[in-house]
Amino acid sequence: MKIGFIGLGNMAKAMIGGMLREGIMEAGDVIGSAKTRETRDRMENEFHIVTAESNRYVAECADVVILAVKPVFFPEVIGEIREAVTEEKLVISIAAGKSMEWIEKEFGKRIRLIRCMPNTPALVGAGCTAVCMNSLAEKADEEFCLKLMESFGRAIVIPERLMDAAGAVGGSSPAFVFLLIEAMADGAVKAGMPRKQAYEFAASAVAGSARMVLETGIHPGELKDMVCSPGGTTIEGVAVLEEKGMRAAVMEAVGACVEKSKKL
Repeated sequence: MKIGFIGLGNMAKAMIGGMLREGIMEAGDVIGSAKTRETRDRMENEFHIVTAESNRYVAECADVVILAVKPVFFPEVIGEIREAVTEEKLVISIAAGKSMEWIEKEFGKRIRLIRCMPNTPALVGAGCTAVCMNSLAEKADEEFCLKLMESFGRAIVIPERLMDAAGAVGGSSPAFVFLLIEAMADGAVKAGMPRKQAYEFAASAVAGSARMVLETGIHPGELKDMVCSPGGTTIEGVAVLEEKGMRAAVMEAVGACVEKSKKL
């Protein structure tokens, strides 16, 4: 089996690194296309995969074609590879906002199609990917896709109607968390802590807190209560966040991402 990447950006890099690290594919069975020679050379040198300038050539060579370009380039790319994608090939899309129905209309035919929404923590093997598939995708296709996505984090199968929400709470929200880490560190710096240490404390606290949610199964509200001792320091900080409307702001931010995704 050969797997082809149309686009060799950060997410493709995370996916390729994960599948090679976990032994899902051999480097010689991976081919990818990118417009710039600089990108192609970098991926060849780092992963020893085969690269090409032609998107159509990659689609012709591959059994599994992963569309890893930005949504705005989908019409152009699909136009280039349309004739090369036969019913024997599996297509995996990682683009936000492009439904399976829209993708099939661009191809002008029914195809074996899986839609995925990974996020940037995949770059460090801690991603979370939403997965849905059309009726032509087979059980073996699903199993292969999940194995691939789990090589760089978690993979969760959902109905496509939830994909915009998954993209917001999984794909966009790391930016919200980075803002939180930066703000927490700024608070520590204001209190006299060196910035490097402030980032280490803030990032470690966020990472550990997320791990507690995932591994204990305890409701986040209950975990929050465990930290908030009566009359203590933490409840004072929580009170300020409630006063400033943190919950509402985060909910509105997620909602804004969902609405934008629907318009892509």
